[in-house]
Amino acid sequence: MSKSKIVIDKLAKILEQGMVNSKDFSEELKNILKFKKDEIKNRLDFVSKDEYEILKHRLDKLENKINLLLKKKNKTKKAKRS
Repeated sequence: MSKSKIVIDKLAKILEQGMVNSKDFSEELKNILKFKKDEIKNRLDFVSKDEYEILKHRLDKLENKINLLLKKKNKTKKAKRS
């Protein structure tokens, strides 16, 4: 059963039971949508902004080290040729 069908079925059950006024309906809908949003967000495995910034900083440092090593390697090759 698709996830959208499950949501629609839940809403239909609420309406059938006659327990819904507009405020209850909107709250229930918000809860269902929030749950689905959280479920999708957890499945996608996002990182926090802090984690992203730390990883970006580490990557920049590694790129700089690699570039320095490549420059040194090129200089030694040129020195050996001379």
